[in-house]
Amino acid sequence: MNRSQLLLVLVTLTVVAALIGASLYVGVLKDDDRLQVVASFYPLAYMAREIGGERVTVTCLIPYNSEVHAWQPSPSDIIAADNADVLLYNGAGLDPWFEEDILPALGDNERIVVETTHGLELDDTGLLAGTRQDDDHDHGDVDPHTWVSPFIARQQAEKIYEALVEADPEGESHYQAGWANLSAKFDDLDSRYMAELAVKTNGTVIVAHAAYGYLAQRYGFEQHGVIGLSADEQPSASVIAGISDLMEDESIYTLYVNPIYSDAYIQTLKTEIQSRTGNDVYVHKLYLMLGPTDGLDYLEQMEQNLENLKYGLVG
Repeated sequence: MNRSQLLLVLVTLTVVAALIGASLYVGVLKDDDRLQVVASFYPLAYMAREIGGERVTVTCLIPYNSEVHAWQPSPSDIIAADNADVLLYNGAGLDPWFEEDILPALGDNERIVVETTHGLELDDTGLLAGTRQDDDHDHGDVDPHTWVSPFIARQQAEKIYEALVEADPEGESHYQAGWANLSAKFDDLDSRYMAELAVKTNGTVIVAHAAYGYLAQRYGFEQHGVIGLSADEQPSASVIAGISDLMEDESIYTLYVNPIYSDAYIQTLKTEIQSRTGNDVYVHKLYLMLGPTDGLDYLEQMEQNLENLKYGLVG
């Protein structure tokens, strides 16, 4: 029995148990006539809540600040997806379990399924701008970290807006207002990134995880990652040495780390460069926005990323 078949059996058993429980406790159940939206991970759930407001109930499958690619759904997650009116996932190889484990296990209920990167202009920016272009990685041939860019995230949010209107035409004016507000925020952030990173004293950033290729491409800088597109990679000694040489040769004294992952490799680089050059090396955060962090939500983390990038690029 393969994994999908096993999950289907577990889901069936869980549904039977839930139906028995419902028959016993029907008196305490309440109908919720709001649109049921299930998102694979935090950025999409955030967008759906911002657009849908009080007309939607949004469930985020992956716990906040968890690794997305390797996560596996439980039977209760599949039941939640089966009961949804709208299903949202990233695609581009980020959340393959959604297509492999969730979609095949769903029943015949009518629902709208949105792969939010479908039809967008995706590329292998992370590989081209990274330090290990020939390394094997788990995400496929494209960089899946689209949501870190306000320019591309806006396009994903628009697909969510269209899906909500399709599922709930009576709420179109409500969704239009939410979409107008969110899209304006993305446009403002895109304009700010463009303007505030236009003049650079340095054109390269060193990051722990090469997840910022779409930012680098749009706003005109290069990223070099200690690890590549997949967060569970382990860097080789030659990669660490190569980045150390690059930092010394180009006088780069700023490093970036995602606060939800270990900063061990970044601290190793910091110690090495300070020892080589005698200069202080500063470590700043670049959020991957997989959940609320440091008291900041998705858009606030995106805004803080701009401020922190300015330390390394603008000075």
